[in-house]
Amino acid sequence: MEEGLLLLKQAEQHQWRWPKNVEFAEEVKRTCYIAFPMVAVTVSQNLLRVASMSMVGHLGELQLSGTAVATSLTNVTGFSLLFGMASALETLCGQAYGAGQYRKLGYYTYGAIISLLLVCFPISVLWICIDKLLILLGQDPLISAEARKFSVWLIPTLFPYAILQLIIRYLLSQSLIFPMLWSSISVLVLHVPICWALVFKLGLGIVGAALAIGVSYTLNVIFLGVYLYNSKACEKTRVMCSQDVMTDIKEFFRLAIPSAIMICLEWWSYEIVVLLSGLLPNPQLETSVLSICLTVGALHYYIPYSFGAAASTRVSNELGAGNPKAAKMAVLAVSALGAVEVILAITILFCSHSVLGYAFGNEKELVDYVKDITLLLCFTIFADTIQSILSGVARGSGWQHIGAYINLGSYYLVGIPMALVLGFLWRLKGEGLWGGLCIGSTVQCILLTLVTCFTNWEKQVTKARERVFYRASFDEE
Repeated sequence: MEEGLLLLKQAEQHQWRWPKNVEFAEEVKRTCYIAFPMVAVTVSQNLLRVASMSMVGHLGELQLSGTAVATSLTNVTGFSLLFGMASALETLCGQAYGAGQYRKLGYYTYGAIISLLLVCFPISVLWICIDKLLILLGQDPLISAEARKFSVWLIPTLFPYAILQLIIRYLLSQSLIFPMLWSSISVLVLHVPICWALVFKLGLGIVGAALAIGVSYTLNVIFLGVYLYNSKACEKTRVMCSQDVMTDIKEFFRLAIPSAIMICLEWWSYEIVVLLSGLLPNPQLETSVLSICLTVGALHYYIPYSFGAAASTRVSNELGAGNPKAAKMAVLAVSALGAVEVILAITILFCSHSVLGYAFGNEKELVDYVKDITLLLCFTIFADTIQSILSGVARGSGWQHIGAYINLGSYYLVGIPMALVLGFLWRLKGEGLWGGLCIGSTVQCILLTLVTCFTNWEKQVTKARERVFYRASFDEE
């Protein structure tokens, strides 16, 4: 009798666990379907600017310096802002799609396009005056003039870039990844000969490099636009612009502003630390090493960001569909994938720490410095993976405002002040500055983890469906 009860109990446990394992495996598959192609999409799109920079490097040191400064400033003042604001669609479109309110995806996207195109105009004015800003900051006038030339001719890129980021979110919310993949790769292949022809064949120099970026982003928008117009997969969500477009714009800005703040605050903190390294003794070495750290970190960032995009899509879809348990399962699945990837990445990076510096130069002082700071770089990559995934959860859930407060406190109340103390007061130089960022990242990860762990998913479902169906009933009225 006792043996029979024991067997029955084991069978019940087996029946309870087996569906859980199946659900987890299925969620991992869904996540991989989104995340891995998104890595190729983000890498392909960012390589456009890298390819242009590489060709400018063959024009001369002055042109390269001006383009490098312009690239940094345009990223901080323009592209990061548009990228962050576009992330609001991950919440709006993702939850609407999960709730089956397909027409709302089109309405939200139209409102977002109008909003970001309007934002592009003040950014354009700033870029026209960028040389005055650089001279005010103490930059060389010749470099400032070259930076302005590149920035002014980069202005036409703003508008297709803004539209492209919104189309990506529109498709991402529906898990339509492969059209973006083929479009991005095709544009990258076309970009190289286009940039070469404009820079060298037509002799336009850095102007040609800037125009080539704009042409490539425009081609990407055209390719995806043709797909949206003709694809049956977008038939349910393809609508005409809403008559009450102001309501769509208001709804978009309500999430776009905290989304932009959340993303920009983190991006800007790294740029600030690299600038601060120029105030240290031997600024050329310190700036070079921290720029290498930033470059390596940015190269890896595409992977966890893509995992975060998958988390955002899955969480927003399930919240919109009213499935709190499935949303929580999505967070666990993405976190497991992120853990495997970051362990592999850190292991490879740490094992290559002795030779990593040779990828950027042959000077022994530089190579040894990179070797010493690699441990901190490994920690940065670990923290980046956690925060990227949890930031994706934040975007999918719609609590970007909490993420904005967390990033503000983590980097500007903790990270940068600690970088100043460690780098200048304790005289740890570049390692101290980067160590301060590591402390800020640690605080950020802890706070994001706590918020995610204590999230009431049933309450998030209620908020998501109120957001979606309140507007749906308004449209019907």
